[in-house]
Amino acid sequence: MRTLGTIWQAASDFLVLVLNSLYSITHSYGLAIILLTVFIRILLHPLSHKQMVSMQRMQKLQPRLKALQEKYAGDKETLNKEIMRLYKENNVNPAAGCLPLLVQLPILILLFRVLLNLDLDGATFIGISLEGSVLSTMAAALGVTGDPVGIGTVFSALMSNPAGLLNISTYVGNLLLLLFIAFLTWYQQQLSAGSNPQMQFMNWFMPVFLTFICLSLPGGVLLYWGVSSLIGVAQQWRIKHKTEIEMQGKPSLYKEKPSKKSDDVKS
Repeated sequence: MRTLGTIWQAASDFLVLVLNSLYSITHSYGLAIILLTVFIRILLHPLSHKQMVSMQRMQKLQPRLKALQEKYAGDKETLNKEIMRLYKENNVNPAAGCLPLLVQLPILILLFRVLLNLDLDGATFIGISLEGSVLSTMAAALGVTGDPVGIGTVFSALMSNPAGLLNISTYVGNLLLLLFIAFLTWYQQQLSAGSNPQMQFMNWFMPVFLTFICLSLPGGVLLYWGVSSLIGVAQQWRIKHKTEIEMQGKPSLYKEKPSKKSDDVKS
């Protein structure tokens, strides 16, 4: 545990060093966070590219997966074997979608920790408070001070002082950034799920859930998340159209038909 803590602290110190180095060049913590985001996306590009290609191919394989499920409805063992064979022949890895998220999650946590402890001296970027969250900036507009600020605190302040919302410049930057992230999440879900009815619930649940989570995140973390999501959407849109061209011929269920042995097992 001590070793893990040492590694975590070293990673935090390194992130602070990188941010301060970028700040010394740009003289803006907002630009420093954007450059950091671009660097991280470049480093993660091989993983994210593989993930997105795999997801798009999975989407295109849905009709053939359904055909296999109907054919081997009473034989789960054979069904699993044939599904894995289909994945292999189409270079699809069902687990590939989780890896980039697992890699990005520690970075988000690290950045959250860094921005909580790093003194940005009230830095803003195009109206976004890099230290304040949507909740804390709205609370400030409503005349509430102190930390932490929760949804209940903001709601109570709004009931007692609704005119405080007229101080729109205090919170509008963080709020618009949050809504932008919610839209990007929704759009990315649309690109990933397509017309798959099993994913329709997630198409709406994920943006709502993410918006709730982001309410209390510092603006600097939201800026990182928003820029990273924008790059991801652009990359996914490009891969989606490329994959559609590659698979628009509606290939047969297999490049090679299943052996008779599989059919014999079914009968």
